Amino acid sequence: MKKQLVLALVLSMSVFSFAQKKELKTAEKAIRGTKYEEAKTALKQVEPLMSSMDDKLKSKFYYLSAQAFYANGKGSLANMDQALVSLKKVNVGYSAEINLLKRDIANALLLKGNGAYEKKDFSNASVYFEKSYRVTEKDTVFLYYAAATAVNVQEYDRALKLYVELRDLGYTGIATQYFATDVKTQKEEAFNGKEMRDLSVKAKTHIKPVERVSESKKPEIVKNIALIYVSNGDNEKAISAMKAARVESPNDVNLILSEANVHYKMGNTDEFKRLLEKATQMDPENPELRYNLGVIASESNQPEEAKAYYEKAIELDPKYINAYINLAALILNKEEAIIKEMNGLGTSRADNKRYDELRTKRQDLYKEAIPFLSKALEIDSKSLSAAKTLMNIYSILGETDKHKSMKEKVAALEAEGIN
Repeated sequence: MKKQLVLALVLSMSVFSFAQKKELKTAEKAIRGTKYEEAKTALKQVEPLMSSMDDKLKSKFYYLSAQAFYANGKGSLANMDQALVSLKKVNVGYSAEINLLKRDIANALLLKGNGAYEKKDFSNASVYFEKSYRVTEKDTVFLYYAAATAVNVQEYDRALKLYVELRDLGYTGIATQYFATDVKTQKEEAFNGKEMRDLSVKAKTHIKPVERVSESKKPEIVKNIALIYVSNGDNEKAISAMKAARVESPNDVNLILSEANVHYKMGNTDEFKRLLEKATQMDPENPELRYNLGVIASESNQPEEAKAYYEKAIELDPKYINAYINLAALILNKEEAIIKEMNGLGTSRADNKRYDELRTKRQDLYKEAIPFLSKALEIDSKSLSAAKTLMNIYSILGETDKHKSMKEKVAALEAEGIN
């Protein structure tokens, strides 16, 4: 009886083994024929027999399962995840095949991400880009794409997590880029790599090969981390993030400006001004820095200092329109005190005399502001704020023709929807 029982068990195991191999072959054949649902069905029938499989058969099962769920790139995001889970369970053989399939899955996810991005579906694009990176954790640029696209749809918590990971990985995004000029179009084109560029030059379809190193993404990453902290109300974390970055890159003007902007958002105008002055010392030819210092000086009730900054901005960039407008605003701000005094006067002879003096003084302010506003309008003919202010000034000064002309211009700009 014992011998018969052993024989029965052996026969049973043989039947199991035969069934397993048969279904795995069926799945393999279905995958070769791109019949992925049939492959999944065959593999599902094998699952109850998994406990009796040896490691070699189990590895084959999981590898085929990965292929079936991947479906040559047609699988859903959930299917791609399942394919990767299956690949992790392959522990015997298939080393080369696994690497190849992982590469294909990463590329498929990237293609899906690009497709979503082109449709402006940034939320899904971000997920696909991150998944593409997670497959091999080699192409860090896809993690950067995932963070940047998450920001586009204001998924700040998700973006913060990804940016922090990029920062901790030391990602800079610095890469050598390869260019050459097309002989026919005479336009410079970018190449995916040096080899392709050199082959094109050798084939004489392109000339003037050049190489450039891209700028670091680190300032942008650190800045976005800080700004997300600010939007979340974590101001101290924001400042800490900036200071840590500046320790690593003390001469990076962009980092200083980013920290300055964080302080500005927090209302720390003194620190904002200090950092702007530091940036100005490092980049003295930057008109925008001078202009921003002018804004802070103006807000701090330091009109003469503000005026000097605005004038320096114009000296560095004669077409810096906002500096002209703000110079006019500085002049017109003096009007408030004049009007207040005028309204407080009585009807005596002395008061009437003082009233006339103040009216002349007020008109002189308008005349002083006109050249700056006119220059702003000359630089940008669609500057509604400059046109409106000039219209009102000409009305008060009694310059009828100029007032009428400017009134027509304001109406035309408003009709265009400019505000």
